[in-house]
Amino acid sequence: MIDKLTPQGGTWKWGLGCLLLLAPFFFLTYGFANQYAASLSQVPSIVFAWEHAIPLWPWSIVPYWSIDLFYGLSLLLCWNKFELKQHLLRLFSAQVIAVSCFLLFPLKFSFVRPELDGFFGLWFDILMGFDQPYNQAPSLHIVLLVILWDFYRRHSSGAWKWLVDFWSFLIGLSVLTTWQHHFIDIPAGLIVGALCLWLFPVQSKSPFIADHLHLRSAKHYKLASYYLIATILLTATALTLKSSALWLLYPAISLSLVALAYALQRPHFFQKQRNGKMTAASLMLMAPYFAFAWLNSRLWTLKHPEDSLVLQIQQTQIYLGRIPTASERQNYHQVFDCCAELPSPLDDLDRQYLSLDLIPLNTAQLSHAADQFNTLFLEQQQSVLDHENPEHSNNSVTNTNRKILIYCGLGYSRSSAILAAWMYQQQIVISVEEAIQKIETARPWVVIKPKQIEQIQSLNINLPRGASPCK
Repeated sequence: MIDKLTPQGGTWKWGLGCLLLLAPFFFLTYGFANQYAASLSQVPSIVFAWEHAIPLWPWSIVPYWSIDLFYGLSLLLCWNKFELKQHLLRLFSAQVIAVSCFLLFPLKFSFVRPELDGFFGLWFDILMGFDQPYNQAPSLHIVLLVILWDFYRRHSSGAWKWLVDFWSFLIGLSVLTTWQHHFIDIPAGLIVGALCLWLFPVQSKSPFIADHLHLRSAKHYKLASYYLIATILLTATALTLKSSALWLLYPAISLSLVALAYALQRPHFFQKQRNGKMTAASLMLMAPYFAFAWLNSRLWTLKHPEDSLVLQIQQTQIYLGRIPTASERQNYHQVFDCCAELPSPLDDLDRQYLSLDLIPLNTAQLSHAADQFNTLFLEQQQSVLDHENPEHSNNSVTNTNRKILIYCGLGYSRSSAILAAWMYQQQIVISVEEAIQKIETARPWVVIKPKQIEQIQSLNINLPRGASPCK
């Protein structure tokens, strides 16, 4: 099986075929939407008063046109067929979504551009040869820019990433300074572009894929309904008050995706990657929720920000706590991340079992998470046996004791349940009650509800092969 980022020879030939399909599809659908809007007796405009101060910069037609070159090249530069397929789907969905919006909610650019001559004027004349002052929100230029920015940044390194960022900024700015779009078209384009990235990820799990371990319950639908109600209230307020209140549509979109994550029981909707970071698409779409979730985690743990030492087995200490900062991460040799909804600082050897907040883990999930944590624990035990040299470690801790942190957003429920499941499954304790007692003694404010305890008690007892229970 080819890795998602492994180069595959001959991909450019398939890319050329995709370009031959996308190019006519782009011009035909874009032109049809333009003609449809032009045929209407009245097409509204959404423009803020301050936009009249935006200057017309003829030179910005150069970065404006450059996106066509980058569009075509991107299909020839894909590393392998998987990346090409995802890139093709992104570009295709961008066109479908944008053109659908143009047809359902046609808008018109309201400024009259003066006549321009010279080199830059020529490029404006060519543009006006097939474009008209319609097809406004979302700006298809911005939608495609988001997709292409993500593509070229992934294919760049070092200073080249900065060049991609700079030129992308110029392209984004040019939709205003060429007098092609009003401001509202830009945030609309950013959201649609991010949605296309999110729907067809390259380096994270697709939102279309379900996990057989994640079974839906009444609690999922209950929490999903809360987020859905918040979405409806924010949307209704934005559409009623309009003007600056339209910004409320941003958190509404963010919460609608969270509602879907709970309704479908898919923690990977947040697109947290193996390195602990969220994808660019996830950050753009869910930034309001991420800010709220982070603030919530800090407020709830304000009185108890410290991590708690739960047990020590030989020279390995196991701590339980809230999601750490980058500096706090350096206090541990390895960490185990249970938090799907927040980014976290992870190293290559760290492990994850990502789950949704406030949802009890079922027996299958607990068993899988406990196995993952046991792998991490055995790696640390082996490090002790091998007398690893601390000078070869990137952490600031020494080898006197190997420190492991298991955490979720607050360090109250999910991580506590997984730790209790591991202790019971590996016969570190003789009962679930003993496991919970150890955790509550070290961290009295943990919350492990009766329903969660029942799931832990249903676990099968496992012993590491060729090993006796850890005591």
